[in-house]
Amino acid sequence: MKIVEEPNTFGVLNNPFLPQTNRLLPKMAPSPISGPAHLFRLAGKCFSFVESTYKYEFCPFNNVTQHEQTFRWNAYSGILGIWHEWEIYNNTFVGMWMREGDSCETKTRETKVLLICGKNNKLAHVSEPSTCVYSLTFETPLVCHPHSLLVYPTLTEALRRKWDEAEQSLYDELITEQGYKKLLKEIFEKAGLLRATEEKEIEKKNKKLKSLEFETVEKCNKEYKKLSEEIKRLKDLLTQHVVVYERNTAENTSAEHVIHKVVTAKPSVLNGSKAKEHLREDTGIWNDTF
Repeated sequence: MKIVEEPNTFGVLNNPFLPQTNRLLPKMAPSPISGPAHLFRLAGKCFSFVESTYKYEFCPFNNVTQHEQTFRWNAYSGILGIWHEWEIYNNTFVGMWMREGDSCETKTRETKVLLICGKNNKLAHVSEPSTCVYSLTFETPLVCHPHSLLVYPTLTEALRRKWDEAEQSLYDELITEQGYKKLLKEIFEKAGLLRATEEKEIEKKNKKLKSLEFETVEKCNKEYKKLSEEIKRLKDLLTQHVVVYERNTAENTSAEHVIHKVVTAKPSVLNGSKAKEHLREDTGIWNDTF
């Protein structure tokens, strides 16, 4: 009996010698290269790490893959994430997010890569803190300088100016902390450091509809003034229709409640035929017969 060993394909994406069904097919293309320019030299290179029976391969600005080191006919080989965006905290790049990997139950696999100072470029540690979410530690001398991962220096002059203006507006209390964070997110997205997804935008809109938070003090005052004017208009309408307006401390004074009082007010509170005729012109409030 002759035993034939299959060729080793660990760490290879789209190997032309493999059948199409056995190749690793990414769901999407990687995001454009972004961030500190001195890290761009890592693009096009791959670094591997072997733990137990698995080999992990990290290709900066491209993807992260996992390959089971076994001769089983159905050995696992898959994509743990494709380069997506940076994680930014306190004006610093704290990690690289690789998302939209292979399917895993009801979601897709994703990986966060932490960059730490080291003598050589190497993948030092791999873990899975939660199901289908992986954490990689990559050592490199490129991040040893204390300013090597600062965000501000990587921006264009125009975007730096916008950031400066946002800082000044926050200091002058012209915008809230929430408004400031929104401006920063927009700046980072324009710089290509963050990649907004459709799901995030939908979630953001839904949260905005469910809350009454305002991004600026000016907008808050404007909305308050608008609401006050609407309440005054409704009160004048009640007076015009000779409807008694009663208010107590426990009553809801919103515009919705005042409108409700106009629609549901009993005609018995009206005095004289003139008021009755006037109300008949407001179609949809009362019928002709009282």
